[in-house]
Amino acid sequence: MSNFDPNAILRGAQLTVVGAHRALQNPGLFKYEHYRQAAIAVCAGILIRFLIALPIFAVKASLWAFSFAVDFEAATWDDKLVGGLDFIANSVLQVPFFLMSLMRYITPTLDHMFMDSLQWVDHTYIQKHKSEDPRTLRAMYYPNLQMYSTRGDISKRRSPKDAALAFLIRFGRRAAISLVIYMLSYLPLVGRFVLPAASFYTLNNALGPLPAAIIFGSGIFLPRKYLVVFLQSYFSSRSLMRELLEPYFSRIQFNKEQKRRWFRDREGLLFGFGIGFYIFLKIPLLGVLIYGVAEASTAYLITKITDPPPSPTDSDQFAESQTRWTNKHEFLRLPLANLDAHNVNSDEMQKPSVQPLRRGKQFS
Repeated sequence: MSNFDPNAILRGAQLTVVGAHRALQNPGLFKYEHYRQAAIAVCAGILIRFLIALPIFAVKASLWAFSFAVDFEAATWDDKLVGGLDFIANSVLQVPFFLMSLMRYITPTLDHMFMDSLQWVDHTYIQKHKSEDPRTLRAMYYPNLQMYSTRGDISKRRSPKDAALAFLIRFGRRAAISLVIYMLSYLPLVGRFVLPAASFYTLNNALGPLPAAIIFGSGIFLPRKYLVVFLQSYFSSRSLMRELLEPYFSRIQFNKEQKRRWFRDREGLLFGFGIGFYIFLKIPLLGVLIYGVAEASTAYLITKITDPPPSPTDSDQFAESQTRWTNKHEFLRLPLANLDAHNVNSDEMQKPSVQPLRRGKQFS
């Protein structure tokens, strides 16, 4: 079975809905302090829209000033210029997504939200199966995971400032590549092949040469705008998943090769999950709020694609054991209403127990 098969993508999209529904059932999200954090998130969304619109407004103001000396009534290039700037900001450079992702390095509330939601997932799992034999249930995730330090080995972990700088460099490099490819697509003669070739190069490893060649062939005849949106949606959904999973990977220490194999074995499902939330993130103003829901939903996702973590003292080989998704085929065949029917408890697993939900900010 391909890691990027349609069944895995569909199951990921289903988990977007199920995970969001499970997260929104958490009564902790509806306390006064979280309403306040949600209001701050909406205000942040307004600020993001303002920052994006500011340079476009400056261009409009300049065009308006020039209109006293130049007649723009019969011209269309001014409208195309403004529309092009808006498209580049939102679809090529992905500025809204960048600013939302940057929040993680400014405030730890998204990490707190992930852990609180993980505790809620354990709680609802116990409630759903309370009439069953506890020995047949899966082990809990929250009790052990909350004992892990988010810094890990101090000699190997980066400071928050260094992590933020690495994120800025990573995003800047990706934005620069996107902008260069977009500009090359305007070259005469060869420009029409630039975006289809980029699509083929991107999707060849994930889908195989035949589907990538089909996309390349159809891309030659599609408008440039649709190809840009397609490519950026693919890359942004992958980036979104890496950011949403950061609370997990900041605790469970994977090396670079282990993390590559971990993502590779789950890439179809992660794409389906990520693209679902990426679409919702594009809703004006509410995108930052939905980012918080996505983080909470990722806690539910983790319980479906990983094993319950052991205590930190017994975690030496745990990361390596997770690089392969051992119950993938069984989970992808499960009916939607029976997604909890996996990860059965064993003698070595702990008895289900959930600590009281801790208080704290969950949105920013």
